[in-house]
Amino acid sequence: MTQHGEQRAGLLYGMGAYGMWGLVPLFWPLLKPAGATEILAHRMTWSLVVVVIALLVVKRWQWIRDLLRSPRKLALITAAALVISINWGVYIWAVNDGRVVESSLGYFINPLVTIAIGVLLLKERLRPAQWVAVGTGCAAVLVLAVGYGQVPWVSLVLAFSFALYGLAKKKINIGGLESLAAETAVLFLPALGYLLWLGARGESTIGSEGPGHIALLASTGLVTAIPLVFFGAAAIRVPLSTLGLLQYLAPVFQFLLGVAYFKEAMPAERWAGFALVWLALTVLTWDALRTARRTKVAAARLVARGNAVEPLPVTEPTAGPSTTVDGRTAALGGTRDGGAPAG
Repeated sequence: MTQHGEQRAGLLYGMGAYGMWGLVPLFWPLLKPAGATEILAHRMTWSLVVVVIALLVVKRWQWIRDLLRSPRKLALITAAALVISINWGVYIWAVNDGRVVESSLGYFINPLVTIAIGVLLLKERLRPAQWVAVGTGCAAVLVLAVGYGQVPWVSLVLAFSFALYGLAKKKINIGGLESLAAETAVLFLPALGYLLWLGARGESTIGSEGPGHIALLASTGLVTAIPLVFFGAAAIRVPLSTLGLLQYLAPVFQFLLGVAYFKEAMPAERWAGFALVWLALTVLTWDALRTARRTKVAAARLVARGNAVEPLPVTEPTAGPSTTVDGRTAALGGTRDGGAPAG
């Protein structure tokens, strides 16, 4: 496949991944009368089944040995599993409780929260436009707090939990499928234990709502894994800047579903709060694209200068391959070979 074809396929995979994540609020209500905790336990259990089958197909197991040899990564995997379980649980409960719009807000402000965590925990320095975006986002939360009559805690829990999850994933640095397998393995026994406990008390819905309900609960594994596979296929084919823009598809779809399909109320103060959030994201996206363009231009100039540098003649030929050349030329050559963006 040509490079253009690969990028087009990557774009379609990315749209598919974020589109499925954006439309998933239509799925969770189908699982009623199961409560959010029971649905979450099924999602954890069946996700492990799906990813184990996928790993059997692709035959990737070496990462398990490497992971078991790293206590630090095991601790991070456990932390990531706990944080994503909070995110999943709150999201499922919020959707089934009629808070789809508030849930979408959490994923709208997630990039701003990620930047804030980078400043607070990683001591990163922000550009002026990023400060403007974060400040506008904070103002939006205040406006929405007035509109809701309380702090929009669902949105904040979703945003902070997913940002912390992303931070843990960044430090773990293993593939998406492998990471999901490890995380669901951590969660599997508690989830299965909870389901068995529900069954022993006669409170489980899996045995009382018919085979269709069982099939829907089992499909939570596919609902979790398939978008992740699509996302992984997109990540290796398109630039991160493109993925960064595509990520807004999910909360946009969720917001539209909340307003148009679930008919959730949107008084004026909520529209004002969301408008501020969208303004902050517009500033953030503009700044990211401008910075990426400047970096690309600077890299192209560096490459052009490197190509223009003539290597100095060798004064003393040597018998071995380690001929001495101009240090500046060697450095530029290293930039050309090793500094190009991957993928």
